[in-house]
Amino acid sequence: MCGIVAYIGEREACPIVLEGIKRLDYRGYDSAGIAVVRDGRLVIRRSVGRISALEEKLDHELEGATLGMAHTRWATHGGVTEPNAHPHTDRSGKLAIVHNGIIENYRALKAFLAQAGLTFESQTDTEILAKLIGYFYEGKLEDAVRKALREVRGTFGIAALHADEPGTIVAARRGSPLIVGIGDGEYVVASDAAAIVQHTSQVIYLSDNEVAIVTRDGFRTTTLDAAPVSKDIEEVEYTLRQLELGGHQHFMAKEIFEQPESLRNCMRGRLDLEAGRVVLGGLTSVSRELIKTKRIILTACGTAWHAGLVGEYLIEQLARVPCETEYASEFRYRNPIIEDGTTVLAISQSGETIDTLAALREGRERGALALGIVNSVGSTIARETDAGVYLHVGPEIGVASTKAFTGQLTVLAMIAAFLGRRRHLSHEECFQYLSGLAAIPDAVEKALQLDSATRQIAAEFVDANNWLYLGRGLQYPVALEGALKLKEISYIHAEGLPAAEMKHGPIALISEDMPVVVLAPRDHWYEKVLGNINEVRSRGGRVIAIASEGDHEIADLAEHVLYVPDVTELLQPLVTVIPLQMLAYHAAVLRGCDVDKPRNLAKAVTVE
Repeated sequence: MCGIVAYIGEREACPIVLEGIKRLDYRGYDSAGIAVVRDGRLVIRRSVGRISALEEKLDHELEGATLGMAHTRWATHGGVTEPNAHPHTDRSGKLAIVHNGIIENYRALKAFLAQAGLTFESQTDTEILAKLIGYFYEGKLEDAVRKALREVRGTFGIAALHADEPGTIVAARRGSPLIVGIGDGEYVVASDAAAIVQHTSQVIYLSDNEVAIVTRDGFRTTTLDAAPVSKDIEEVEYTLRQLELGGHQHFMAKEIFEQPESLRNCMRGRLDLEAGRVVLGGLTSVSRELIKTKRIILTACGTAWHAGLVGEYLIEQLARVPCETEYASEFRYRNPIIEDGTTVLAISQSGETIDTLAALREGRERGALALGIVNSVGSTIARETDAGVYLHVGPEIGVASTKAFTGQLTVLAMIAAFLGRRRHLSHEECFQYLSGLAAIPDAVEKALQLDSATRQIAAEFVDANNWLYLGRGLQYPVALEGALKLKEISYIHAEGLPAAEMKHGPIALISEDMPVVVLAPRDHWYEKVLGNINEVRSRGGRVIAIASEGDHEIADLAEHVLYVPDVTELLQPLVTVIPLQMLAYHAAVLRGCDVDKPRNLAKAVTVE
């Protein structure tokens, strides 16, 4: 959840790590801090709030240092105060660490350290870890880090410095991502490749319970027990240009409007229309086992869970395989039934979502085929699955997911066709479906022309504090996603429901002050949805309909209609979600909210 950047090389560290955390502030932005080793001593500056507040505290004492690290925090232990900001130090004041994750046994460790006479200035678990490393320090930082982490239960991605070892960074991970960027005579340790691509595209990815010892001369990796580990150097797949705003006011707006191209990239080389089949290279090694699967469990959190609900419908409809979608945070803590022939498919933009990763591991330990759908190449889920499919939609910086969601829908649509063609779909059926999928980027491009109309509707209803989103069948998950987007970035209470369930209680909420967004494209639920609209209207609700082009009937029932292109019914969620993304975006802007960095949220959820 937090942003970590550390640098060692010949250049000045402060501006490099500062720029790095600016690129990672979507991972945490309630406080920030920096530490450098200069002239044999540790210099630390910390602040509450955004990185700009930290910049105001930087002075000449940090200048000239070629070893340093920085951190942006997403609070887990303790409030948003300067003493709780990272970096944290040991008793000597010579050792400092930055940390992403949660130390679960921090109370026991704190009691142990207190008995040894140590005192604490913060409410964080990270300070306890810093002091524990300091307790074990006997002149060699890497040994102290290993000894301390062997006592830790929980998750961590850490970088550590010591004033007496001005040529070393020690980094370690368990559950929280950490990579090492390899430059020309310099190295950057970070929790996300976004902080590295300005300097190098060559990286190694640390795995759980691995330690990296980085010096100006190179790096080596070991286990926590000091056993050497060989790591492959990999290439970061995106560029610095993709991390820039490119003329947009917010990353969320940029990513909404990138969707036609991101979906083309997602499908590129994967649709063989002439043969009426899908080519998914990432599944080649398990294709025989996957085709014979008897049951599929999709597991995910948040927006990815909504994508899973759509995927469940597509897989059952096209492949005729029993499928269910599970909240990963619930799946991991119960005793799930995993029979022979079960496939567990984890969906995560970052590939680091800890609940989803734990659910995947649970399924795999019980004998399931473990697959993944992720966007981040080299992420933990990507490395721990038996096989999987990358989204290839490019980096997503905005905390509220948009293009990753449509990318997930697209990959699930392709997996459904991949299975369906090999089980019972004819060449003609698959050809028609895939032709419709290939046309989706153009349809999304057309749906984006609703930007001005969605802004006008948002302006009309921006003061409403309660919204309702209704949909049936494939549109029910879209209703959930639309409501989530509004909640995430505008802080307006919104609820998504299956339209038929409205009359079983929630209809009591409807009044003349409530906007009700109804997903009503031309599909085989259409007539039923019109009935639901009438139920809303008769109780004074104000209806905003998302409808198919050419539908004149619905204009007489809804106060506002946003027309999207009429596409293949099974693929309609890919276009009906577009105006909902824009509606949430404009509502947040009009309410003066920080669209890309909504309060209390972070992009990659690596804590429970």
